[in-house]
Amino acid sequence: MRRTGIAIALGCLAIQAYAAQAPVLPAKVERAIEARLEVGQYSALAIVVVEDGQAAIYPFGKLGNGEVPAADTVFEIGSITKTMTATLLADEVRRGKLKLDAPVASLLPGFRIPSHAGKAITLEDLATQRSGLPRLPANLKLSPELTDPYAKYGVAQLKQFLAGYALQDDPGAHYEYSNTGFGLLGYALGEKVGHGYAAAVKARVLDPLGMRDTVLAPEKVHGGKLADGHDNQGRPVPHWHFQVLAPTGGVLSSARDMQRYLQANMGSLKTPLYPAMQLAQQARADMASAGQRIGLAWMTQHTRDGDVVWHNGMTGGFASFIGFTQDRKRGVVVLGNRSEPMDDIGMAVLAPSTELAPPHLRVTLPVGTLEEYVGRYELAKDVIATISRRGDRLFVQVTGQDAAELSASARDEFHLWSIGVGISFQRGADGKVRGLVLHQHGDHPAPRMVD
Repeated sequence: MRRTGIAIALGCLAIQAYAAQAPVLPAKVERAIEARLEVGQYSALAIVVVEDGQAAIYPFGKLGNGEVPAADTVFEIGSITKTMTATLLADEVRRGKLKLDAPVASLLPGFRIPSHAGKAITLEDLATQRSGLPRLPANLKLSPELTDPYAKYGVAQLKQFLAGYALQDDPGAHYEYSNTGFGLLGYALGEKVGHGYAAAVKARVLDPLGMRDTVLAPEKVHGGKLADGHDNQGRPVPHWHFQVLAPTGGVLSSARDMQRYLQANMGSLKTPLYPAMQLAQQARADMASAGQRIGLAWMTQHTRDGDVVWHNGMTGGFASFIGFTQDRKRGVVVLGNRSEPMDDIGMAVLAPSTELAPPHLRVTLPVGTLEEYVGRYELAKDVIATISRRGDRLFVQVTGQDAAELSASARDEFHLWSIGVGISFQRGADGKVRGLVLHQHGDHPAPRMVD
């Protein structure tokens, strides 16, 4: 059943939508969203669809105040921020103020920037996620609940981390997604342009595009337009705040503003920034997965329907996606107020052959039941899956990886939906948990270890 008002473009977009045929959200995408809303996987979404220069916004679900999201409802966009940082870099390059092969150390004389075998980290290394810096700095202290994790991490902490970090390989040698690297890049650009990153990205990217709803702190959102955030279990969570790592994920924006940003990147909204945006989008290096390449933040995914240029984002209470077909005929932005991946929704708008995952049913299990799973399970020699409980939440940590929260779909059945992993706990005749089976590219049994 089609939702009331779903095909109506909102606010200032109505003129565009009625001047010509409004872009249509594919029926299979709408059905998938409805199904996910039905089981509580999503809370509220605003989707921008652009086709042949025309745009419309499609709202779904309800916010905490009971209202449907509007064109000016503001969401955290997470790592889509990186594409704005990349635009700032590309604009400096286009102006002749910087070169991509410039060492970042040349912009930060007071910093000790790690190098390897005499090879320095360049601006391009940082922007293409090949700096060799880790995903997060080791001196960033994260709470298990990821409650506002970046709020107290400032310039002094980043400077301290970099001074003590040793690269394991040459910069530029391989792809490794790094929030540390993009934080460093944005901070350096803020110093170069002047007045810091927030002022620089506002003056050089947001203001020229007329993005009036877009800010870098929740407190700067005007009026009551700020969406409430939820974790992947649907629990309300606080908004995130950023200091030095703002260039990696600190922007908040609305569907109305992200429509302008999307159209500017596609070239259908004519702005002086378009040459810089094209420079940022240009694929420069391979990523870890086959068929994927990266430019300055922007990634290019090869699909059966053609190449898609895209980025996504996620914070503790929000998720986002932006992308467009390489021929620039069709584009999409997806904004949601729940920490639940939406990449397949965005990709299915751009590449019709994309398979959409079924809705993820979640159930709440008693703490006593969760405690029965706690322990260590041997997947292979020297590869241990450690299951732990934190209050009413269950986590898995595989040797050499970060801990990740599991979602229950039934007693003994859990999932890591974001990466397509399932875990089934196995019980013996006595009813006690004796092992687990990890489902990812096949079934991998792991007996419970005796501690």
